[in-house]
Amino acid sequence: MKDRLLTVKEVADYLRVSERSVLRYIEAGRLNASKVGWWRIRQSDLDDFLKRTSRPQKRKRHG
Repeated sequence: MKDRLLTVKEVADYLRVSERSVLRYIEAGRLNASKVGWWRIRQSDLDDFLKRTSRPQKRKRHG
């Protein structure tokens, strides 16, 4: 299965953040990316980033 390559703009739109924020994530090493002319982010790297940065949902207590 091939990984889709996303642009910084596509990732920013998906995350609803600025392109500068995505570049900061890349520069800080939080989001893996490859520079092929422009930065490209593999879909699987974005998925990993989201897993690492997501907070676990608190369970509601019943009773």
